Amino acid sequence: MTTDRQERIRNRAHQIWIEEGKPFHQHERHWEQATADINKEDAEGSGAHSDPATAGSAERVAGAGPALAEHFKDAAKPAGRKPKRADK
Repeated sequence: MTTDRQERIRNRAHQIWIEEGKPFHQHERHWEQATADINKEDAEGSGAHSDPATAGSAERVAGAGPALAEHFKDAAKPAGRKPKRADK
């Protein structure tokens, strides 16, 4: 396996991991899926691998929004009560 190919697979596996909400202990499945995605790209001769940010299927990239929104849904919520105003 060439270094360029390994890098493409690594970038794709990382992208899958992020899209799925960064789950633990899924690295082997992500690597296998990334390898299948890169094999498909190579078979189709798409050349989509030239930009790692756009690598992968359009369906997976399009579906990332809701998954990431769900993952970060609590980030915008206040952590607790509002602080009380000090009396003057």
